[in-house]
Amino acid sequence: MEKNSEYGRKFLVIIDETDECDRAVTFAAYRVKRTGGTVKLLAIIEPDQFQHWLGVENIMRQEAMEQAEQLLKIRSERIKSIGNIKVETVVREGQKAEEVEKLIHEDKDIGILVLASGTSSKGPGPLVSAFATRSANALPIPVTIVPGGLSDEQIIALC
Repeated sequence: MEKNSEYGRKFLVIIDETDECDRAVTFAAYRVKRTGGTVKLLAIIEPDQFQHWLGVENIMRQEAMEQAEQLLKIRSERIKSIGNIKVETVVREGQKAEEVEKLIHEDKDIGILVLASGTSSKGPGPLVSAFATRSANALPIPVTIVPGGLSDEQIIALC
């Protein structure tokens, strides 16, 4: 797929319920506000959460889809509170790191993956760890890791 210059560079953010996710969304939104482009929000439903409950698999999948759509809505509203910023949303089912890689290879306008590090003593978070331990050639784009403890004012100063 060729790059579509009409939309410019896209900043990809993986959506979940964590506080650090809000930091990644905020960083991407302020960068797009300053430099142009699009924030692309990706919610991933991991299928392993359904495998042990075959009798209710469809119900659980539907509930997970509704939760993903709700998270996308909340994060999109956060971006709209920052400014008139183009937002794209997508929901995929699969393993997080694999789905991120697939989407980046499918959408050639994605220019930066934005992640935020966790703030707990358990480490930087599963996605940051997953991409930090992959080979340098795993992704064809830069990865920006935003410290999860940054305030809005600190993020604005960085952007």
